[in-house]
Amino acid sequence: MKLKIYQVDAFTDQIFSGNPAAVCPLDAWLEDTLMQQIAMENNLAETAFFVKNEQGYEIRWFTPTVEVDLCGHATLASAFVLFNCEGYTADAIRFHSPRSGLLIVKREDDYLTLNFPTDLLASVPVTPELTATFGVKPKAAYKGKSDYMLVFESEEYVRLAKPDLARIAQLEARGVIITAKGNDVDFVSRFFGPRTGVEEDPVTGSAHTTLTPYWATELHKAELTAKQLSARGGYLRCNYLDDRVEISGQGRLYLTGEIQVD
Repeated sequence: MKLKIYQVDAFTDQIFSGNPAAVCPLDAWLEDTLMQQIAMENNLAETAFFVKNEQGYEIRWFTPTVEVDLCGHATLASAFVLFNCEGYTADAIRFHSPRSGLLIVKREDDYLTLNFPTDLLASVPVTPELTATFGVKPKAAYKGKSDYMLVFESEEYVRLAKPDLARIAQLEARGVIITAKGNDVDFVSRFFGPRTGVEEDPVTGSAHTTLTPYWATELHKAELTAKQLSARGGYLRCNYLDDRVEISGQGRLYLTGEIQVD
């Protein structure tokens, strides 16, 4: 069996930056085990699979080790593939995730805008276990549906932070977001998810469903600019809509190919 495969660098306007995602359009769903094996073989933070249906497209995402509830950059990459490689002509795509519900992506000039549900964020105590993950006590800690979020004093700390990945993997969470007010954007962040096979994710769209409501409240503004300070880096525009978040970014095609599976 031969399958199409694309690789797109998401949340960037140039290749070799942003967050690379593999995208596999399917005519029908494969066995879960096979999709997990393909994601493991791709060895990227996420591989997205989608199947067309009457309402739009059903979408699922796999890291090299697990299926995840939500992935922003691989959804953006999937929309990029549909708009630019698969002949999709409308300006909005309706994706549906069995785990996260309706996800709409709109095309606006060179930007793609994700419309995702806002994360439910709760303040939590700054425990010794959380402090130990980076060796410095954060100014505040929060827990969303999937991740912890630690708030620090400066962009410089976020940029230079050295995570203890073993301690992060021991937390009952997908991963840990660290964030601070930005110097030339509204906020900056990094994301670490060793428990799901992703030590540091280059640009994490789903984390911005957590980051955006927090910073919208802190900065008293709905429209925000953001950078993820990984080695590859990424730039995002975010818009807080109460129960939904719009996350906008660009994408660039790196690879078009075909994979052979038994």
